[in-house]
Amino acid sequence: MSRPFPRPSSSPASYVRVNGKIRAREVRVIGVDGKQLGILSLADAINMARNNGVDLVEIAPNATPPVCRLVDYGKFRYEQAKRDKEAKKHQHANKVKEIQLSPSIDPHDFGVKLNHAIDFLCEEIKVKVTLRFRGRELAHKEFGFQQIEKFIKEIAPYGHPDFAPKLVGKGINLMLSPLPRNKRAKNPHAQPEGAPSVQAPQMSGQRKTVPIDRGNGQPATDAADGFANNPFSQMDIKVGS
Repeated sequence: MSRPFPRPSSSPASYVRVNGKIRAREVRVIGVDGKQLGILSLADAINMARNNGVDLVEIAPNATPPVCRLVDYGKFRYEQAKRDKEAKKHQHANKVKEIQLSPSIDPHDFGVKLNHAIDFLCEEIKVKVTLRFRGRELAHKEFGFQQIEKFIKEIAPYGHPDFAPKLVGKGINLMLSPLPRNKRAKNPHAQPEGAPSVQAPQMSGQRKTVPIDRGNGQPATDAADGFANNPFSQMDIKVGS
């Protein structure tokens, strides 16, 4: 069923009641300095907020009585948005991307997998590395561990293993977490700021200007003649009266 109006914003700050919009008769007030001022009537709390040049903001509506804070509402919204942003970063870090290897992986494929892992770690995403043994590869598990150790060594500037590689069933599992931003190397694949954009190469199907000598020392182009190979370009045409 379609909705005629958009849904309200899900941001916690959009549901915050301020000053006269607070419905409770009594509220527990927290002062500007963060100290509790006790339970006051709503009118007294609003007057106190006005005397301090701030707003009365309801921060815990489900408490009994509701908890309100004396704070500038604009500053409160800024702090709330900052906390929401930090929470989203932690949620993003909980995401996991999987990369699969093999004991006999081609060096080029290994490099491609490594670049993908670097991109994920630089985006604050954890990486799960899985190496699977097939058939007779189970008889030489040391080659699989060598590939995993090589992967850990190459990825060290960007992430660290949460635990030592484990042999589980017919494969080796490894979990990598991104290093802190201040200790992590920059993503080598990220385009630097201010770098000029790369223009697309000219397609082979596009027409190009081809100079043609008319014989009188004046070159001509396909834009002037209509086509490159002009059969009349070498003819000396005289126009009579």
